[in-house]
Amino acid sequence: MTIKSDIEIAQEARLRPVSEVAAGLGIGQDILEPYGRSKAKLDIHSLRDKPRKGKLILVTAINPTPAGEGKTTVSVGLADALTRIGKKTVLCLREPSLGPVFGVKGGAAGGGYAQVVPMEDINLHFTGDFHAIGAANNLLAALLDNHIQQGNALDVDVRKIVWKRGVDMNDRQLRSIACGLGGKANGIPREDGFDITVASEVMAALCLATGLADLKVRLARMVVAYTRDDRPVTAHDLHAEGAMAALLKDAVKPNLVQTLEHTPTLIHGGPFANIAHGCNSILATDTAMKLGDYVVTEAGFGADLGAEKFIDIKCRAAGFAPSAAVVVATVRALKHHGGVEKAELGQENLNALEQGLPNLFQHVDNLRQVFGLPCVVAVNAFPTDTDAEWSLLETRCRERGIPVSRCEVWARGGAGGEALAQEVLRLCEQEHPVHFCYDTAASVEEKLNTIAAKIYHADGVDLTPNAQKQLKLLTELGYGDLPICMAKTQYSFSDDAALIGAPRGFRITVRNLKVNAGAGFLVAQTGDIMTMPGLPKVPSAEKIDVDENGKITGLF
Repeated sequence: MTIKSDIEIAQEARLRPVSEVAAGLGIGQDILEPYGRSKAKLDIHSLRDKPRKGKLILVTAINPTPAGEGKTTVSVGLADALTRIGKKTVLCLREPSLGPVFGVKGGAAGGGYAQVVPMEDINLHFTGDFHAIGAANNLLAALLDNHIQQGNALDVDVRKIVWKRGVDMNDRQLRSIACGLGGKANGIPREDGFDITVASEVMAALCLATGLADLKVRLARMVVAYTRDDRPVTAHDLHAEGAMAALLKDAVKPNLVQTLEHTPTLIHGGPFANIAHGCNSILATDTAMKLGDYVVTEAGFGADLGAEKFIDIKCRAAGFAPSAAVVVATVRALKHHGGVEKAELGQENLNALEQGLPNLFQHVDNLRQVFGLPCVVAVNAFPTDTDAEWSLLETRCRERGIPVSRCEVWARGGAGGEALAQEVLRLCEQEHPVHFCYDTAASVEEKLNTIAAKIYHADGVDLTPNAQKQLKLLTELGYGDLPICMAKTQYSFSDDAALIGAPRGFRITVRNLKVNAGAGFLVAQTGDIMTMPGLPKVPSAEKIDVDENGKITGLF
């Protein structure tokens, strides 16, 4: 039997006109702003006072591995399964960044028969949101350098500029650059660099804003540099927020598309979870909760990053909380956490599976014990899984009182996720208070240590001398009561990507602290995490092509 690629399946799909998808949610033409036949933006002003009614379901995962876990695929399949059993469901996802599309992943719209479509548009440019965010980011950078060039009335210390330029591409060459060279007319010579757009504070602020007016306030607060006497210089000081907001007036509107089974899907915003907060926009989630009875959303990478930030940053800011959580795992990935190399993951290995299970259990325990969330393990099925491996995984979960469901949405779409959907519905009926990991009123060091101890199970946090100096300044400036956004490797509970499984006896090193005053959190950079990724030895871009008719290939 020939196995079709993700893009072949997507290109064979029969999409409904986006107006029909919108009508199913009760969205009229006054709200819908079509971008062609199959995607649209939503002007949600008229929904502002509509109450939230939908129950929120968070999909998260174990620490990712080279074997892949399929978190987005399970999210899509779960939403389709809920729709199949008669529930009015809306799916909320992040927009893919061009960095991983052309780098490692090759696409991020689900897989198999559990996809959002049109997948080519979603993965490539979509409605232009990321370009608008990059333009707003770089406008602020240009205004800052121009201010310095025109006399520097704010007394900006060029050695203390913290605002970088942005581009939505993995380009390690731009991490550190020298700019302003070539004489006085070309600016002030200084060191600079680029972040990938999904790490830009503009992205984070857009995803945490409650509307355009709130976004403009957040843009104004952004700290771009410090003066010679360590006073923060903001975008408002540069009179930048108005023009930046003008660039973002359409980007702030959620995007409507559909799954292969026509479940309405809002895809909006895309901060990475290892270097940002990893969640789609509050505006999209809020809109979905007003329109649907159940809302399925995901948070980036493993639960130690995405789920923690989803609750401690996004839910804290938005005033909502998930009713249940789904933890995605695969037999293959758990064997990797048990020490098996990627090339051997297709072979049955019960011992390695047993050794890898602590990674799964730590994520589940964190969700249940730290945050108070009922959760189910969704095992994303692969053809190489054996009955013995599935039996062992199911038995070990049941022994710990953890519901577990085998999920076949990649091969069967929503039909392969109905058992998972029924379990999720059961969990959603349980009454439970959701807790935060830490109190924002605690000191920055206390918050860092609390996350490290409760979520990572580390022995503590060490701040480099540079981070200690930054901590002192940020506390003195009044930023100490903000939530924490940990920038950490996604591959491990620790800050060392090589420490897979559920390591113990380690400490977390924070080497840099910065304030994202507009987004409303402090960023703690740990280990060797970088805000501008690089391309792999064989980038996915080398496999992507388009023919003379505009048909794209190679996006999985």
